[in-house]
Amino acid sequence: MAQAVENAVRYFQRHRALYGDQLILGAPELGVKPAPADQVEGDQLGTLAAFNQDIRNCQKCPLGATRTEFVFGVGNPEADLVFIGEAPGAQEDLAGEPFVGRAGKLLDQILAAIDLSRREVYILNVLKCRPPGNRDPQPPEVEQCEPYLQEQLRIIQPKLIVTLGRVAAKTLLRVDESLQKMRKQVYHYQGVEVRATYHPAALLRNPGWKAPAWEDFQAIRDRYRELTGRPPLVKNGVQVSTGKGM
Repeated sequence: MAQAVENAVRYFQRHRALYGDQLILGAPELGVKPAPADQVEGDQLGTLAAFNQDIRNCQKCPLGATRTEFVFGVGNPEADLVFIGEAPGAQEDLAGEPFVGRAGKLLDQILAAIDLSRREVYILNVLKCRPPGNRDPQPPEVEQCEPYLQEQLRIIQPKLIVTLGRVAAKTLLRVDESLQKMRKQVYHYQGVEVRATYHPAALLRNPGWKAPAWEDFQAIRDRYRELTGRPPLVKNGVQVSTGKGM
């Protein structure tokens, strides 16, 4: 009984985040009918797949009318480490997946360099739809889309969040500082520790930033292992401190 009550509370909290204080008794405006009460017991509505179906037809801001594909996110739904970018680009808008193309391949290489892969982390953006011309997210768009991001994080329950790029960091954290300053700080979002670093696309444009980015990712690797109780990496009997680089 206690678990059923807890699941019901989570359902109505998510309902409020999506639809406000209006109680929808019929089909909600996104075209997804609420689950019967007897289905809440198994927390079926608490899964990322179900949530994706809930929101993928969203038209709450004008970006819903201009997108090609809704870009929900990809990776391990129980990941301890989550990467967040600002918004989908042109290739992501076509593929319906975040961080594809050259920037996505570089991110995969960076993950491999810290002994991780896409299958072990979760990758998403602040916005789910591409802004025209890849412009920065606007405050009204963030206001409408951020509750979706917050619900994803509630479901995933990561231990560490990494923002990729200054725009993602300042949008999520409401901190208008240079990335050079932000990447030296530790922040928190929704009770989860946050680190900021460079966007892979920026590293492709400015190879000179790869060295400081590698410093960031080594620190991210070590903090991730510390937060998850994993032992430090050891190779050939020596604790890894620098790795093979990107």
